[in-house]
Amino acid sequence: MTTMSRHRFSRLADQVMTYGVLSLVAGVSLFPILWGVLTSIKLPGDLVTYPPRWIPRSATFVHYADVFLDSNMGRYFANSTLVSALTIFLTLLIGSHGGYAASRGRFRGKNALLFVILATIMIPGISVLVPLYMLASRLNLLDTYLVLVLIYTAWQVPTVLWFMQGFFDAISPELEEAAQVDGCSALQAMYRVILPLTQPGLAAAAILVFVYVWNEFIIALTMSTNDNMRMIPVGLYFYISQFGVEWGKLMAAVTVAILPIVVLFIILQRRFIQGLTSGAIKG
Repeated sequence: MTTMSRHRFSRLADQVMTYGVLSLVAGVSLFPILWGVLTSIKLPGDLVTYPPRWIPRSATFVHYADVFLDSNMGRYFANSTLVSALTIFLTLLIGSHGGYAASRGRFRGKNALLFVILATIMIPGISVLVPLYMLASRLNLLDTYLVLVLIYTAWQVPTVLWFMQGFFDAISPELEEAAQVDGCSALQAMYRVILPLTQPGLAAAAILVFVYVWNEFIIALTMSTNDNMRMIPVGLYFYISQFGVEWGKLMAAVTVAILPIVVLFIILQRRFIQGLTSGAIKG
């Protein structure tokens, strides 16, 4: 075997190994989702068979009809969408400006301040849940969108601030200086020149915030007691009762709940991957 043939064989073996491992990991990750989707279309009698029937004898969408017609899941879906959108907007607004200030600002104690901001991420959410509930109760904010948006935004701003700082650090300050020479103020230079260059970072941060808000359970359960104000994770929980688990309806609702995350990732996947592999590393 020639040297070139051995080199080609080695490259082929490496590719087979790489794609084989990736396929295995993807299969393990997607298996629970596939099982859930198949469960959601099984006949009611097939849900409790043992050993379990992996492939349904015939598909049925009765569980989806029950979820949309006989439950409040549509309202939960709308609540989660609204709270997620508002949280993403506020978090990116505050986090991008904070990241820009952390990147360009020069003042005494900056590193200590940034460390304190980052340290807030390490505080377990359950440890501040009771004070948050009491504060929200006294301010008459329970069962409102505002309390959820404020809490989620406060929880995600430190992460987004540090994330965006890496992107601003990767952009040369000379671009701002050139814009200011052309007549822009410092703020205009940021909005017109610097911020558009951080779109991959903003997209990646938006997905991270969306996934957190869409899946968060404890705060949503605590701050919302009215059925019309519940979020999707809380709505899913009520398919589990003392009488058992309504597996067909639960899996149908879960399948519907994960669709927005999948769709958003497909739309922003290029910018998301670019965001995770560029500014976050260069910062």
